[in-house]
Amino acid sequence: MVRIVFAVLLLGAPLAFAGTAAPPPNDLTWVNLRDLAPTIRIDLRYATSKNIAHSPLYPSGMQPMVRAGVARCLIAAETTLRRYNCRLKIWDAYRPRGTQARLWKVAPNNDYLADPENGSGSLHSWGVAVDATIVDDWGQPLAMPSDFDDFTPASMFHYTGANSSVRSHLYLLQRAMMNAGFDGQRREWWHFSANDWKRYVPERFAKLSAAVVLPINE
Repeated sequence: MVRIVFAVLLLGAPLAFAGTAAPPPNDLTWVNLRDLAPTIRIDLRYATSKNIAHSPLYPSGMQPMVRAGVARCLIAAETTLRRYNCRLKIWDAYRPRGTQARLWKVAPNNDYLADPENGSGSLHSWGVAVDATIVDDWGQPLAMPSDFDDFTPASMFHYTGANSSVRSHLYLLQRAMMNAGFDGQRREWWHFSANDWKRYVPERFAKLSAAVVLPINE
């Protein structure tokens, strides 16, 4: 998986946490985003049929689990977005390895999915990656380049279309996430991984590709 690293700085006051409870001090602890950050919208697409498999891949009641250190970063991104009357919406968080294997059978294309048999597999399975978009204060979706799991050129991280609203919304999401400590993924504008993911993944599994540094306005 090729990652995109951006150096993006936001001007203004330091970010404050938007959650009602602080994440545990141990960053490696598993936490439920619903408990820590109730203003972040949750719509786990693999618990529905709105995904590339066209059927639910998660059990009923699946929760958005991530590591505490990642939750801290998501809360920071949410705080930034609320300055612009927007909210973060999570389409996927922790993904069981069995689900990753099922996805690979549906679409065995490593341009978009991590092969569960190679390297560390998906960083979703380690609780250090999320799929995200933004919505307005009422929870209504904002125009973005594509829907979730749209494995076409429209899903590229760098938007090349002419819609100024899409460009603005995507840039806002990217800027908030990068400033909070995430990297993007070249072929999926919605995918973000903690830029310190190696802290969470056992060394023997940490075999992902080196980062490619690109300017955010490319």
